[in-house]
Amino acid sequence: MKYAMLFPGQGSQAVGMLGAHPDPVIAQTFQEASDVLGWDLAGLVREGPVEELNRTERTQPALLAADIAVWRLWQQHCLSAGLPAPSALAGHSLGEYAALVAAQCLDFADALKLVELRGRLMQSAVPEGTGGMAAVIGLDDAQIDALCAACPVDGVLEPANFNSPGQVVVAGHAGAIDWVLENAKAQGARMAVRVPMSVPSHCSLLRGAAEQLFEQMAGIRFNAPVIPVAHNLDGRSGRAGDAVREALRDQLHRPVQWTQLVQNLVGEGIGLFLECGPGKVLCGLSKRIVKDVPAIALEDGAGFDKARAALSGTPT
Repeated sequence: MKYAMLFPGQGSQAVGMLGAHPDPVIAQTFQEASDVLGWDLAGLVREGPVEELNRTERTQPALLAADIAVWRLWQQHCLSAGLPAPSALAGHSLGEYAALVAAQCLDFADALKLVELRGRLMQSAVPEGTGGMAAVIGLDDAQIDALCAACPVDGVLEPANFNSPGQVVVAGHAGAIDWVLENAKAQGARMAVRVPMSVPSHCSLLRGAAEQLFEQMAGIRFNAPVIPVAHNLDGRSGRAGDAVREALRDQLHRPVQWTQLVQNLVGEGIGLFLECGPGKVLCGLSKRIVKDVPAIALEDGAGFDKARAALSGTPT
């Protein structure tokens, strides 16, 4: 069976995440990240406080480290035992960096520094309180475009995450997001809820931050991936070198095409998705996109057992 590893992004973090995995590789990976960054990431993940963990420049390296810790567990306990390697890798937003590390395209230490900078640039690009995001449920993509066009509030309002059919996140200025929350139902949506992020990710408000990040990537080596990585920008793989840098730049200020990405992977023969990190967010999205392709979260030992059984053909 061909399977793909999906790496979660911002929103999947929690104090104590991966605590259900007692393997020392988890603690070792968090400590390695602490040493690279020069601050106690391991302690923050273990003990909080949650307000500090939820700061974008802290969240991003913490989640990257968590994703890679689970990947290393998979390598140690499953790939080394003879299970096949994944046929494809992908990560949602921030998770794309973890996918590139797993593909040996990007060094873990370089990725940690990049995502810490990414979080800092994102926060400074849009002062806290001036931007936001909202999840709109029950509208198709064309209706989302019409919703954004109908907003009478001055400022930016754009699709940010095409997460699954009928679930799209919009981003922009705070006033526009307030309008969406108040008026989405009148525009035909089933509901609209605020996404707890102060930074309006994946919209044009972050174009300047994306260019600054791109400048910093110029001195970082990007190798050819040993496993194909599907990119948020268009759901396609096959990039290397400068094309990867450009994809990482553009995904910061353009929408995440997650629905298209998952559909593309299934079209390439993927028959199982494994969520490689804390939480089950991407499992939920994949099941809404392609209902007949199973998805398993690797956030604990039970998930590992279920995934091993699925790949080895052993009944559970």
